[in-house]
Amino acid sequence: MKRFGNDECWCGSHKKYKKCHEKFDGRLQYLKKQGYVIPKRAMIKNDKQIEGIRQAAIVNNGLLDYIEEHICAGMTTQQIDDMTVEYLNSHDASSADLHYEGYPKSICTSVNDEVCHGIPSDDVILKDGDIINVDATTCYKGYYADASRMFMIGNVSDEAKQLVAVTRECLYKGIESIQPFKSTISDIGRAIETHAHQYGYSVVREFCGHGVGLSMHEDPYVLHFDPHCPTTVLVPGMVITIEPMINAGERFIHIGSNDWTAYTDDGSLSAQWEHTLLVTDTGVEILSM
Repeated sequence: MKRFGNDECWCGSHKKYKKCHEKFDGRLQYLKKQGYVIPKRAMIKNDKQIEGIRQAAIVNNGLLDYIEEHICAGMTTQQIDDMTVEYLNSHDASSADLHYEGYPKSICTSVNDEVCHGIPSDDVILKDGDIINVDATTCYKGYYADASRMFMIGNVSDEAKQLVAVTRECLYKGIESIQPFKSTISDIGRAIETHAHQYGYSVVREFCGHGVGLSMHEDPYVLHFDPHCPTTVLVPGMVITIEPMINAGERFIHIGSNDWTAYTDDGSLSAQWEHTLLVTDTGVEILSM
């Protein structure tokens, strides 16, 4: 529907269109004429929504800090899930993972060759030399924030240390590629893929980042490789995750018998880091990390 200057803005800010998104829409239409894929309006958050996501991110960051303080060899991954439930309950928040499409736990714990969606269990005991990705998504007052961190347990091999470090570098290469109204999702993927390949690593293609904030998974898909085709241009107000999964060996994966956990086909180590990010007028604000 066409908006006029004194109409209420489409973004839900309750401001007049001419004082809110009129110039923004003009820039998008210019980019569209230049051949860019422009984002749908549903991908753009208003100030109130962004503040709600920030508050959810504070809780999510606190949860991962809490886990970081306590994680150690001898702990089961179920204990990490128990800590998650305890922490979120004490902060009037909830896990977005629990019961999502049937997922049975409140957090994901992926160890060594598990690429993602490792299910916490009393049978999985962390041991010296393990690497583990802990992936948390928090819902707080109807808003969502998502992040994951890698933890190295005890004396970790040089190979594992390098993979963990380079995967984090891949995440930040993706973040650094973002220039509002200029770069696209392909630029994020190209930056990640280029850096990973310099170390002989591969990028998992079956899973990607995504929009987040009003629900756990929103448009757009955020690819971690270069698809060599037009993708959405990144503009202020978009809230997305970047979460590259990098394998020490080949990129190919399979889903285990629990129908959730992804493993590397060749048994090689895999690592992942994830941040929730707000695209701003000047670059990027890291919300959840």
